[in-house]
Amino acid sequence: MQPLILSVLLAAFWTICTGSADWCYQSQFTCDHPCNTPDKWNHANSDCAKEFQSPINIVTRKTLKDERLTPIQFKNYQQIFRSTIKNNGHSVQVGVPHHSTISGGNLPDVYKAVQFHLHWGSHGGPGSEHTLDGEQYPMELHIVHMKEKYTDLKKALSDPQGIAVLGFFYEKSNSENRKYEPIINNLPKIKATNSNTSLPSFSLEQLIPPQQNLTNYYRYKGSLTTPGCTEAVIWTVFENPIPLSDNQLRKFSEVEFHNGKPMVGNFRPVQPLNGRLVFRSGSAAILASSSLLVTTIVTALGLSHLN
Repeated sequence: MQPLILSVLLAAFWTICTGSADWCYQSQFTCDHPCNTPDKWNHANSDCAKEFQSPINIVTRKTLKDERLTPIQFKNYQQIFRSTIKNNGHSVQVGVPHHSTISGGNLPDVYKAVQFHLHWGSHGGPGSEHTLDGEQYPMELHIVHMKEKYTDLKKALSDPQGIAVLGFFYEKSNSENRKYEPIINNLPKIKATNSNTSLPSFSLEQLIPPQQNLTNYYRYKGSLTTPGCTEAVIWTVFENPIPLSDNQLRKFSEVEFHNGKPMVGNFRPVQPLNGRLVFRSGSAAILASSSLLVTTIVTALGLSHLN
């Protein structure tokens, strides 16, 4: 009888510890604050269990070159604007005036900017959502756009091609990136969930690499990376990362989740491709692994010696 009682108690404990309608990241989960971690996001929204989810691991040698992926046309990205930065409970988010648009690069329409947000690891550790040949960068920027004809995101998400997101990786730099001071200097003011503060004037252009360095990118069809996980996103993931110092990257980990825990590890694990194709622009690189490179060199030297 005792084993049965023990089993019932353990089952009850497990239910208490896992049962919640709220979604969260793995780093948020505790038995005091149970929630649905990424592997259970389908409990929060069934779309999170669909086939064409994001993010993904981009295996560069399996990408297909697409000559239609010409440079993205950025309009009004250089325009200075004022906005508010908010801790929305799972990231920091900044609203963007809709006058900034993207087009070209085989996008099916003109898309206007709506907002941008970030995903990061723990104190400067790995934290990007997409990975490149298995490499996870410290942080990733998502600039979210919707088709120009729509007035709100809800309508755009009902269109299978309604959303276009630009993804940018970050890498550690030995020096501070002064262009990010408007964002990073205000992070202490939004430590608590739902807090917000005004930002000094800045432009989208100052946050991303120069346009001449944005010709290398990858393209695939996917979803939002948070619930509802709607599969209405055209993803453009750029190869060239944005530099931030270790100290600047660490500042993001000082922001807090709603339960007061440090906001770290707010990224969704990579999802299966399920037969999807990933395309690369004409100048995007196929990155050879170091072991493959060594094998190629040794083989070439061997053949040279035989000749």
